[in-house]
Amino acid sequence: MRNRSVIVFVGVTLIATWHVAQAQDTGGLPPLVVAEGVAHSDPQVAPTKAPAEDVEENLSPEEKMRRRFPQPVRVGDLIGLPLLDWEDFTIGYVRHVVRTPEGKIQLIVNQGRLFGWGGRLVQVPIEAVAILARQINLLDISLEEFRAAPAWSAAATQPIPSDDTIRIALSRR
Repeated sequence: MRNRSVIVFVGVTLIATWHVAQAQDTGGLPPLVVAEGVAHSDPQVAPTKAPAEDVEENLSPEEKMRRRFPQPVRVGDLIGLPLLDWEDFTIGYVRHVVRTPEGKIQLIVNQGRLFGWGGRLVQVPIEAVAILARQINLLDISLEEFRAAPAWSAAATQPIPSDDTIRIALSRR
């Protein structure tokens, strides 16, 4: 019985190896290599960016948010969620959701101290963040810009009731 198992194992291994070899066979042609960019030794020739990068840089924050498939969320469900930077460090917690006089939605986030309490409150545009499960990712604002943001003034904004529904972009890692 043991010999039969060995024979079956060897047979399956040979068949799998043959299939891999057939999939890699290019019919004698050299493999096709696609380069992303061409390096030039001429200093006057500037390196080119991929077209997608140019388009992404020229988009407004609202257009970037639309490309991130915004979904409805209850305002009360955002309160207390952590705000994470690109390295997945918690840099604050959502304390309020407000609307500016221009109609823009802002998350009011504390620049946390001990366990997210204390610190000063700053405004983060809803277009610059995306939700991922039970956390919010800071996407279009650097950590330095976040730390340098001016303090929030409650007089200039109107709070959005916790039962209202707004749209927030989706994120993935």
